[in-house]
Amino acid sequence: MTTTAETGTAPVGDHPEGAVVHHPAGTGPTLWFGDAIYTFKATRENTGGSLTLAEATVPPGGGPPPHIHPRADEAFYILSGTIEFLNGEKTFTAGTGDFVFVPRGTRHRFRNVGLQTAHLLFMFTPAYLEEFFTEIGQEARAGEAPLPLTPEQKQMIVDLAPLHDLQLAP
Repeated sequence: MTTTAETGTAPVGDHPEGAVVHHPAGTGPTLWFGDAIYTFKATRENTGGSLTLAEATVPPGGGPPPHIHPRADEAFYILSGTIEFLNGEKTFTAGTGDFVFVPRGTRHRFRNVGLQTAHLLFMFTPAYLEEFFTEIGQEARAGEAPLPLTPEQKQMIVDLAPLHDLQLAP
């Protein structure tokens, strides 16, 4: 069974015995999460829970507050831009072509510290948080720019984080 953006997604449990996931460039469920744009390439549903992979477009100054994923590892590959990462209490900068791995239980955050929009891939193993993003974000609309998070969406982050095993850690 081949899974593409045109034919739908594989049912949970088809992986790894044959369900191939294929999202051609520019396809996949796309959300505005505040002023960032997330396009999901792999989800819990189409990988049998193995991983979540998303392409992110993050404006200057954009990124989440410090947080912890108790039961999921997170990895980033910077396609373009300059991203500052928080690792516990220390920060470092990653740029185009850099890879960052954040083990589960690590307090972290990322922030675009460049002048231009940054593009990156982020991945969770096992699959994680796409429902959180869907509940708070909005479906992206062609020809429109995303808006910053509203006060209501910011409150939703605080209220929904514990339900999705996400610890906010300012």
